[in-house]
Amino acid sequence: MTEPRLTVAGDPEGSPAGGAAPPDLADLLRSSAKGDQQAFAQLYDAVASRAFGLVLRVVRDPAQSEEVLQEAMLDVWRQSARFDPDRGSPLSWLLTIVHRKAVDRVRSAEASTRRDTTYHQHNQPVEHDSTAEAAHASMEARRVREALTTLTPVQREALELAYFGGYTHTEVASMLDLPVGTAKTRIRDGLIRLRDTMGVGQ
Repeated sequence: MTEPRLTVAGDPEGSPAGGAAPPDLADLLRSSAKGDQQAFAQLYDAVASRAFGLVLRVVRDPAQSEEVLQEAMLDVWRQSARFDPDRGSPLSWLLTIVHRKAVDRVRSAEASTRRDTTYHQHNQPVEHDSTAEAAHASMEARRVREALTTLTPVQREALELAYFGGYTHTEVASMLDLPVGTAKTRIRDGLIRLRDTMGVGQ
């Protein structure tokens, strides 16, 4: 079945011009299922405004919403033969397809963002305090962990993320929901106390 060319037509509300009776969407879907592109064009004009509003509420971006609407309506064209009037209204069936396509676009964008963030985190140089490097180079991990027990809970939490977890100060602040300056202070104070306890540099 040749796919139709989709263009926005009709008035902004998607209602018939001249006050004519609204089209029978079920009939238009049945005709579309038989390859009637004119019927599909009428269907598109009748629902485009409402469908676009639904997509925009989900996707938020007007340009992307236009793309999603085009993709969703092509899915409607391809799946028109599956419409069953006994299982619901044609508009409900159609808007379900549109909504699903919009949600898929949002999920795809979120997944892409997570992949980019993970790649960035795994491929950026990690900031290490010189005291932590000295302690790591000169002391066994067991001694370091024993020394950590002398820290306050908040110092230990921040230091373990930075020292053992390899996270930057900014990442530690984000994970602990703290201002960056506060996270840096906790890490710095913990390192000073750790250094004194272990005798690093003495």
